[in-house]
Amino acid sequence: MSDATPRRILIADDQPDVLEALRLLLKAEGYALETVKSPAAVVKAVEARDFALVLMDLNYTRDTTSGQEGLDLLQKLQTIDATLPVVVMTAWASVDIAVETMRRGARDFVTKPWDNPRLLAIVKNQIELGHAVRAYRRLEQENQLLRPGGKAGPTLIAQSPAMRPVLDVIARVGPSDANVLLTGENGTGKGLVAQALHAVSARAGKPFISVNMGGLPEGVFESELFGHVRGAFTDAKQDRAGRFELADSGTLFLDEIGNIPLSQQAKILRTIETGEFERVGSSRTYRANVRLVSATNADLPAEVAAGKFRQDLLFRLNTIQLHLPPLRERREDIELLAQHFLKQHVTRYRKAITGFDESALDAMRGYAWPGNVRELDHAVERGVLMAPGKVIRAPDLGLAAGQTAPRLEEMSIEEVEAFLIKKTLARCDGNARQAAEELGLSRSAFYRRLEKYGL
Repeated sequence: MSDATPRRILIADDQPDVLEALRLLLKAEGYALETVKSPAAVVKAVEARDFALVLMDLNYTRDTTSGQEGLDLLQKLQTIDATLPVVVMTAWASVDIAVETMRRGARDFVTKPWDNPRLLAIVKNQIELGHAVRAYRRLEQENQLLRPGGKAGPTLIAQSPAMRPVLDVIARVGPSDANVLLTGENGTGKGLVAQALHAVSARAGKPFISVNMGGLPEGVFESELFGHVRGAFTDAKQDRAGRFELADSGTLFLDEIGNIPLSQQAKILRTIETGEFERVGSSRTYRANVRLVSATNADLPAEVAAGKFRQDLLFRLNTIQLHLPPLRERREDIELLAQHFLKQHVTRYRKAITGFDESALDAMRGYAWPGNVRELDHAVERGVLMAPGKVIRAPDLGLAAGQTAPRLEEMSIEEVEAFLIKKTLARCDGNARQAAEELGLSRSAFYRRLEKYGL
């Protein structure tokens, strides 16, 4: 389905007064609206036209409290267009229903009667997230995400609000030649994002060359990056091209960029600035036209302040800086990622495993994932190997004890309040005024809490 008209919303509810109230509220914000009264009408509308968002009730005329009609409709909408943001509403709210709606593809959950500012904030945020997801998917299709050799390009699974800025940068900056610095904890997928930036660029059909800067001994640093000629040193038995030369006209991904020895930083800076370099043992100057994507889990400004990293090199690397959130901040993606990894490992090991049982899903949702997406991949692989039957159970995953995420019932009132403030700020992209409105706090009260909790 093509990218939706950015401001068109489909509202579904069987109560005329609810439809009218929502129509008046959203029309005042400039949205184009269409209203329907049944699940069948929702399906018909979504199949016929593009929408930026669906705002739908869970209960219709068949029953009034179970939400089953809405849950079935959610599942159907996922098969029509998995990128379409859906926000559900119900007057019969419960934790179980809210969790089940999220499992079936809803992006957010609103109880009736709703709070107008909160509803408007949710609608705005989900439309922006949906737009970013669709923009990336469109670029995927246009560029076919092919790497040299015809292999399929990266698949980014990113439905959570925390990943919206990542998708947005890929969609906006990916087609350019701007250097990008990726930051974030180990295992958050920086290499995958680097491949995605390459795949949606004009260089997509050219080489994507990756080098782990942390794995290069200082003695071979220049040879690896710039190449060498025969006889340049004892083991140089033939001419060899370096990574810059191999990446000419394509993208060079420098992983763990913070580990470049200070003594070598001036050499790489010169090549980034001019595109020129010499192979070790040669006086001939070569040129390479590369798009540079770098990654680090280090605090480079702190390294600069400590005299361990050149400030001018940092300026060259971070024309655009993009931070990847840890998996614990994008929990909406955990089950989707797990299913993705399951398909890969089932194929690889030729196992007849069909999915995860509820204990495994609960374990993954509650785990803290200190190793991030990489640890999730390894846990699913272990589950595929260890499961005795056709479904993976919690013990098969081998998740470490003591690494569960904090549960609300185990937190103090202050911890819960700080947690909710952080989550609301993240959902509002750091907009303190909007977060205060959603939490029902005055601006001064909100800032007092930010100061109290060191946020």
